[in-house]
Amino acid sequence: MRRTSQSTENTAFISTIESGWVFETKTREFFLCLIFFNLLHERDKSPDKRGKNKTMVPQKQAEEAIVSNETGNETRGEENEDESQQSMFNIKNILWHGGSAWDAWFSCASNQVAQVLLTLPYSFSQLGMLSGILLQVFYGLMGSWTAYLISVLYVEYRSRKEKENVSFKNHVIQWFEVLDGLLGPYWKAAGLAFNCTFLLFGSVIQLIACASNIYYINDKLDKRTWTYIFGACCATTVFIPSFHNYRIWSFIGLGMTTYTAWYMAIAALIHGQAEGVTHSGPTKLVLYFTGATNILYTFGGHAVTVEIMHAMWKPQKFKYIYLLATLYVFTLTIPSASAVYWAFGDQLLNHSNAFSLLPKTGFRDAAVILMLIHQFITFGFACTPLYFVWEKVIGMHDTKSLCLRALVRLPVVIPIWFLAIIFPFFGPINSAVGALLVSFTVYIIPALAHMLTYRTASARQNAAEKPPFFLPSWTAMYAVNAVIVVWVLVIGFGFGGWASMTNFIRQIDTFGLFAKCYQCKAPTGAAAEHH
Repeated sequence: MRRTSQSTENTAFISTIESGWVFETKTREFFLCLIFFNLLHERDKSPDKRGKNKTMVPQKQAEEAIVSNETGNETRGEENEDESQQSMFNIKNILWHGGSAWDAWFSCASNQVAQVLLTLPYSFSQLGMLSGILLQVFYGLMGSWTAYLISVLYVEYRSRKEKENVSFKNHVIQWFEVLDGLLGPYWKAAGLAFNCTFLLFGSVIQLIACASNIYYINDKLDKRTWTYIFGACCATTVFIPSFHNYRIWSFIGLGMTTYTAWYMAIAALIHGQAEGVTHSGPTKLVLYFTGATNILYTFGGHAVTVEIMHAMWKPQKFKYIYLLATLYVFTLTIPSASAVYWAFGDQLLNHSNAFSLLPKTGFRDAAVILMLIHQFITFGFACTPLYFVWEKVIGMHDTKSLCLRALVRLPVVIPIWFLAIIFPFFGPINSAVGALLVSFTVYIIPALAHMLTYRTASARQNAAEKPPFFLPSWTAMYAVNAVIVVWVLVIGFGFGGWASMTNFIRQIDTFGLFAKCYQCKAPTGAAAEHH
């Protein structure tokens, strides 16, 4: 018995030793992975020294100027830091301070598809299945092209300024400043007006979406009251300094929209087609162009492109990031919108939020909560450029005090809060903003600005960025830009503006301004919603 007891004790002791050794090994592997991840990002920060002795074309000179400037700023800042903060493994840098190409991709993909994911089935009911899918692909590629043009103009502007020894330390370059530097004050005024108004209403839309979504979990409070609550919550974004600090938020946000998109698709397929479902769209021109402008709005989320580029350690790497983000977004928007429209058909014409038709389950509630968090993140994305503009207006953009900057940013949130209460029309407001603001901000103005910036032979010869490999001719680029300007001006702004404003005015006539609970159930408890 004593030998058996001793043998058992030895076996337990050996097992404990082995478990401790395995735990220690796994822990060491975990920290080595984190250190390796941080090293990859540190390597992305450092300038590429290859080919330094070769003769460089203007494009390479521009890249060298931008990278060296960024590196110089970082080096000067690091010299003043305490040695204990310069360790290889730094949790704060991993989670908080981003600037790699991956960070930019996550920011673009996360910002591009937010609450609009819930309104795309509504647009499909207005457009029909085929038009809905084709217009998503068409406007997605068009949006990627104009985002590329914005990145080219940013690099051109920055390379010109840095040749004049202009420093951008503690200064975030914005789109209207690029237009001012390349084309003059009138273009600056146009860019500032359209961009700020679009971002203002983009923030309003996120706030409206928060109230609309939470109502499907807790309908004891009306949507207007929920708007008050979430307005206060979203005001906390004043504490996020810049797009550098959205690293972990962008990653989390994209995961949330990915879950929501695939939940919508799977839940609709499991639910099957509703009894007596019909798919009659398109039936009216006004509905068709309203749906089309909502899709134009969906892929026009690059009003913050310049700010995302400026947050990168190597901005010249941005050129194709938006296209890659759009290709991923297609995997979320097309399956989810198609499945929900297939399941519910024309019912969606009176349900602009897809959550209102999907069955109430734990999975749906999880999707609602995740979208609420993501809309908070997207609110910050849309508001941050407005914070920068306001800081520059009142002369506080260079301050390093986080609390002081947060305090002076608060007045920006107040009009957003107020507008969300006046126009709570979730869905129709997307189309109106798309037609009247997105059409100019992210399609027409970038295409025209690129054409005018490189209109002379000398400008084309000294361009910091040459035409892309898949379109190596300046003439071809001019032709593509001209088609975009004409198409968006006529179809997007013209027909889209007419249709979306007609629908928007109809919502005001039906529900009134300051609607207490837009598209809520009638007080009698009837299932039908207001039309």
